[in-house]
Amino acid sequence: VDVTAMARLLSYVDVTDSAFIAAVLCIAFNPLFWNVVARWEHKTRALSRVFGSPRAACYCLGAVILMLNCVRSHCFTEAMKSQPKLEGLDCHWAYYMGLAILAVGTLFVISSFLALGFTGTFLGDYFGILMEAKVTSFPFSIVDNPMYWGSTAVYLGLSVMHASPAGLLLTAVVAISYTVAVLYEGPFTEEIYRQKQKGVKSK
Repeated sequence: VDVTAMARLLSYVDVTDSAFIAAVLCIAFNPLFWNVVARWEHKTRALSRVFGSPRAACYCLGAVILMLNCVRSHCFTEAMKSQPKLEGLDCHWAYYMGLAILAVGTLFVISSFLALGFTGTFLGDYFGILMEAKVTSFPFSIVDNPMYWGSTAVYLGLSVMHASPAGLLLTAVVAISYTVAVLYEGPFTEEIYRQKQKGVKSK
């Protein structure tokens, strides 16, 4: 790691800025929220009872997650706008490189959604809405958790396009939050499907 380059990058970022703090809080809160709520639903089926069915409850949670993601993106953008640009990235080649990263990230997010469907994307497993088989088509054939890493790439692309050191640092926070989410979600989801297989075999 080039310590000098890192120090120079951080010198452009005011971590005490209210917009930056709001962005960090939104980034950290979102995966925490949907994991806590989804596990609570899996344990109690409370949302399914309130909304009348697991599918309706999953759609409502998905709508809330989408709204929270819009808030997160807004806070991310405001944090970039409130802080200075990095001269070395404020040029045409960097803008187009960022645009390419953004395009790849968007492709991963959209193709993941199309492969999983709404309930597969928004934690339907926790509501008892299980998929017949593991999805292995594109983009899952290229990378695990393409929705998360595609979203991270979108933020990275935006940061490069805006030559924003604050955006780059916030993108690192996004990557860390998704890494923690994967470590938290992966084993639990696998256990849900193990229980499904045990149930099928016992019949």
